[in-house]
Amino acid sequence: MEIKKLNIIITLGFVAIIGILIAQLLWTRQAYNLEDKKFDQKVNIALMEVVEKLSGGETSFTESPVQNVSNDYYVVNINNEFHPEVLEYYLKTEFTRLQINTDYVYALYNCQSDKMMYGKYVSKHQESPNKAIKFPKHKNLVYYFSIRFPDKTTYLISSLRFWYILTFALIIILLVYVYSIYTIIQQKKFSELQRDFINNMTHEFKTPLSSILLASEALKKQDIIKENPKLQTYTSIITDQSYKLNNHIEKILNIAKNDASGLSLKPQRIILLPFIQEIADSIQHKNENLSIEINIDNNLSIIADEFHFTNIIYNILDNSIKYCETNPIIIISSDKDVKGLYLKFKDNGIGIPSKNIPHIFDKFYRVNSNKSDEVNGFGLGLFYVKKIVQQHNWKISVENNSDKGITTTLFLPF
Repeated sequence: MEIKKLNIIITLGFVAIIGILIAQLLWTRQAYNLEDKKFDQKVNIALMEVVEKLSGGETSFTESPVQNVSNDYYVVNINNEFHPEVLEYYLKTEFTRLQINTDYVYALYNCQSDKMMYGKYVSKHQESPNKAIKFPKHKNLVYYFSIRFPDKTTYLISSLRFWYILTFALIIILLVYVYSIYTIIQQKKFSELQRDFINNMTHEFKTPLSSILLASEALKKQDIIKENPKLQTYTSIITDQSYKLNNHIEKILNIAKNDASGLSLKPQRIILLPFIQEIADSIQHKNENLSIEINIDNNLSIIADEFHFTNIIYNILDNSIKYCETNPIIIISSDKDVKGLYLKFKDNGIGIPSKNIPHIFDKFYRVNSNKSDEVNGFGLGLFYVKKIVQQHNWKISVENNSDKGITTTLFLPF
């Protein structure tokens, strides 16, 4: 993905989450204000009912007897004497009826002492806390009581716990998003550094390697080399190992290119039998003890990239040869059903432990075994094969044979 597109996606995602979070905070604030108004309304209704009962149904107020002095403090005018126990009974009854389930404390005005007389702290808990609650005297009233809700804010917040939990969850999501984006950017930087390093390294290797190959090919044509069997052997070793190293470098370059933008495929129709036969003959020339049996229909064809499909076949056959402790025997067969074509490569090699099979297509992964230590490689062959198979929208699987070796299956859907 291009940096510009990635930045646009990250910015849009970040703005969207910030917008949702701001909207959630505004909704939570509005919900708190609505809950506060609802609480005040219920308290006013409850206190008006208390006034009606204390007055015996005879009220002659020109204005509301209930005054909301501050956020949690109410003054209630009665205009006649009343008993504190009767007041407490009516308060409990009305608050319970209207589901006002929070602590409150009330006090009465004493005409004789001209002071507020502390009534009682009524708590929903069994034990009433000892709190110093202030009740200022009202100048214009004679028979009245005051009531205060010391835990009103806590009560309102607890009634809105769902909103606060949702807001907290959104904040967590935002933090996770930011962390994920940071991780993705860091991984992208590391991936680009790795790819640049691999590209530079392989290109630096190819220049001297090309010189070695040219020199070794020229050396093989010298009369002195042709007349000396030992020198011929040494020259062949130099040439063969140089070609092997060149193949490894090509694999690394292909993988680096695939990681960057995907390999460019040029699909064309391929007749399977002569195509695979030609690859098998080429490999058999280099391995005299190798036996390859091909059981494929003459008229069977597929659509694939010729170059990369050649590499797939070569890598599979090369692994079957390298990881065999006897004379390699490989059977290549085809089968098809309504879903697609199955191309199978069965060998008589050392096999793969079942626990390692899920990882053999991972980059740089090699099975730990004595044979693996003897075979040179980077663990890139099957990783490259898997990438090509995926780009063709095919599938590849490996399973151990019941007797010996493994069977690698390519599935090509119709």
